[in-house]
Amino acid sequence: MNSTSAASASFAPLSSDAGEAAKASHAARSVASGDMKILNSSQMRAVDRVSIEELGIPGLLLMENAGRSVADLIQAKFSAREREHIVVLCGKGNNGGDGFVVARHLKMRGHAPRVVLLADPQSLKGDARANYDHLLRVGLQPAIVTSAEQWQAVRGAVRAATLLVDAILGTGLGGPVEGFLSGIIRDLNGNFANIPIVAVDIPSGLPSDTGEPLGESLRARCTVTFTAPKWGHIFPPNCERVGELVVTPIGTPPSVYENNPAHFLNLLTPEVLAPLQRKRAGDSHKGDYGHVLVVGGSRGKSGAAALASLAALRAGAGLVTAATATSVLPMVAAASPVLMTEPLAETDAGSISARAFDYGRFAGIVQGKSALAIGPGLSTDPDTVEFVRRAIRECAALPVVIDADALNAFAGAAERLQGEGRKLVLTPHPGEMSRLTGLSTQEVQARRVEVAREFAQQHKVCLVLKGYRTLIAEPGGQVYVNPTGNPGMATGGTGDVLTGMIAALLAQFPELPVEQAVPAAVYWHGAAGDVAAEAHGEISLIATDLLEALPQALRQTPSPVCRDERC
Repeated sequence: MNSTSAASASFAPLSSDAGEAAKASHAARSVASGDMKILNSSQMRAVDRVSIEELGIPGLLLMENAGRSVADLIQAKFSAREREHIVVLCGKGNNGGDGFVVARHLKMRGHAPRVVLLADPQSLKGDARANYDHLLRVGLQPAIVTSAEQWQAVRGAVRAATLLVDAILGTGLGGPVEGFLSGIIRDLNGNFANIPIVAVDIPSGLPSDTGEPLGESLRARCTVTFTAPKWGHIFPPNCERVGELVVTPIGTPPSVYENNPAHFLNLLTPEVLAPLQRKRAGDSHKGDYGHVLVVGGSRGKSGAAALASLAALRAGAGLVTAATATSVLPMVAAASPVLMTEPLAETDAGSISARAFDYGRFAGIVQGKSALAIGPGLSTDPDTVEFVRRAIRECAALPVVIDADALNAFAGAAERLQGEGRKLVLTPHPGEMSRLTGLSTQEVQARRVEVAREFAQQHKVCLVLKGYRTLIAEPGGQVYVNPTGNPGMATGGTGDVLTGMIAALLAQFPELPVEQAVPAAVYWHGAAGDVAAEAHGEISLIATDLLEALPQALRQTPSPVCRDERC
């Protein structure tokens, strides 16, 4: 689970009562659900249409709020030196209209921005034209650039900027940037890289509906988008060009887009952790916080079971029992004196055998447990595969987290994984997802959202597809994207930690739906990785560092999409 740089949300003041109500409504919803919608460009256009045509919110007001929010961010986040020479680059569409508003508000605050219009003024229409005219009335005369030759004429002034505002191209991009604009973007990337860029809505040239690049695009230090993030802001590799992502409402009531079932993609926010941070009762005891059973480990892979078990404890489970092959048990028990252990019959290779069911042995171990985590370090011995399939089938009354070799036990037999009427959570990495679906790993990675969503819906499970921007897909079709984590977590054992954490939250908070507990665990896991990377660096990070970082991550989770009034 990796991430790009953090993102934050700036709530600029709105110029209407509807805007204020929208702001309050959005904040309240976020606290309750811990996510925000991710929209594509056509969905965003539909939202704007409803706002303007059905709700009667003027397009000029939306543009005014958008531009002012960018000016607010520049004022709050950048130093006086960086604000000394601001150049606003504007295109001919509504993105350019936003840029005109930015420049006007900067001038009203005492700055002296220069505006470069990369289009013929006669091509401006609608709200963009209105704001261009307003710009002229306040004494800001843009330099007009419609060719590569004219760009060379203003290039020196742009080169002297201490801050660039990119309002050239917005989310309506339908293909690679062509013509002289492509050359300007290439020039800015190659020769102006030391000048910070604030992108309006999306860096110019970056497609809004995919993580895959279409061609040349700007690299921003900060991007301010409006109402909701777009796919291109969130998914790699495009998200690497967004910089710090700021999401600001501009007057559209959240109900317009949050209650639409077609809007199934969501970005997790820190509010998802709120249920985990409740104060425990003074007279509580270990039995109040669930008993997790971790089934895993085999000869040579005892650490996986130990990591999952310790993670379950660190994530708040009252009790944890690790059940493993008899010969492996001493190594698992040695990991910590706080673990309870149970020996299970084993194969000649030192993995758990189906004979663990003899005489009701395994059924007795399961008795009284609150959640089962199965898979870390198990091996794929045929006898172990038989054990796994039976264990999952017979533990239907428990929440079950299936990971690692327990997933591999269903390679080519995914039809046996059915979560109807039970709590079943699968946590595959792309290779395991490939074995479950029969798709190549490359196909899984190319269609991560679609593959995860289709599998979760078909099998009625909660599926956690791990990786860069880990996905949580629900049986009902909603998909959540986790923004926390970093490349240092690409090391053995971090997935085992996640398995234990998910099981702990399912055991500890039985009243929470799976759709709330699992995203919370995933977000917290990535946040712990970020804390650990800060302490140890990404290269030196190991899985046990996450265990130590979990308390701080829960107490002080930095927000990839913060709720501050000012960024």
